[in-house]
Amino acid sequence: MDLRVFTEPQQGATYETLLRVAKAAEELNYGAFFRSDHYLHMGAVDGLPGPTDAWITLAGLARETTRIRLGTLMTAGTFRLPGVLAIQVAQVDQMSGGRVELGLGSGWYAEEHAAYGIPFPKEKFGRLEEQLAVVTGLWNTPVGERFDFDGTYYQLSDSPALPKPVQARVPVLIGGHGARRTPALAAQYADEFNIPFASLADTEQQFKRVRAAAEACGRRADDLVYSNALVACVGKTDAEVKRRAEAIGRDVDELKANGLAGSPAEVVERISAFRAVGSQRMYLQMLDLDDLDHLELIASDVMPQLS
Repeated sequence: MDLRVFTEPQQGATYETLLRVAKAAEELNYGAFFRSDHYLHMGAVDGLPGPTDAWITLAGLARETTRIRLGTLMTAGTFRLPGVLAIQVAQVDQMSGGRVELGLGSGWYAEEHAAYGIPFPKEKFGRLEEQLAVVTGLWNTPVGERFDFDGTYYQLSDSPALPKPVQARVPVLIGGHGARRTPALAAQYADEFNIPFASLADTEQQFKRVRAAAEACGRRADDLVYSNALVACVGKTDAEVKRRAEAIGRDVDELKANGLAGSPAEVVERISAFRAVGSQRMYLQMLDLDDLDHLELIASDVMPQLS
C-alpha cells in the first residue's frame, strides 16, 4: 500500500507551509505530495492568507525536492485551456526530473469561479473528455510531427505539440463516483483511478465498474492503479486523536466512520480493509498543515505495517 500526502491549501496555507510539508513527506518516505486545485476556501474557515495556484506551487516544489512525486487531485478542467495545461505539466515534469502526475477533473465548485471571474460552463464532462484527448494527444505526438484536433469545445491546428515531458508517459489520474461515464473515461485515458471520500462498499462497487470498463475497451483491468483519498486523523492516545480532530473541526466518531482515524493499529486495520477491496494507494488528506508530528507518526507507526 502506497501512502501519499494530500493537502487542501485553499483552506489556508502559504507556499512556505506547503514546502515544509512536501520536504517532510519526502524525508519520511511518503510516495508523493499531492494538492487540490481550488481558488476559494470551503466551510467555516477564512482561507487566509489566500489561495495558491496548484501548478505554480508544484513548479516550485519540483526544484526544491529531489525524490518525491508531485501531482494534483484534481486539476480543474475549467481553470485552464488543455493546450496550455499540457505545456505547464510538461514543463513542471522537466523541472522535477520526471516526477509529475496529472489528476484532471471537470471542475465543480461554482462559487470559486464566480469569485475569480472564471467561466463555469454547463457542459463540463464533455469538455473534460476533449481536454484529456488534447493533453495526451499533444504529449504522444512524436517530435517533428504536428497535432490537430477538431472537437466540439476545443480546436487545435498544426500544433508542434511541444514541449515534451521527461517521462515517456505522465501518469494521468481520473476519479469520481459516476457510475457510467466516469469509468468509461478512466478506462480510455487513466493510469490511475481514484475514488475520494468513499465507503468500503462504494469503493468496491466503483472499482468493479472501472475494471469492467477497462476490459470492455480492450485494456487489462490491472493496467490501472486503484486508489482512495480519505481524511487522516491518527494519534497514539485517544486524547491525541481528539486534539487532532478538534484542530480540523471534526468529530472523532464521524472521522472513524468516514475517514482514517484512531490509533495507528485502528488506521492500519481500516486501510487494510480498503486494500482487501482492491485499493493499492491511499491519499491521506492532511488538513492541519502545521502538524508535522502527525506525518511523522503515520510514517513511523502506520506505514511499516502496510509495506
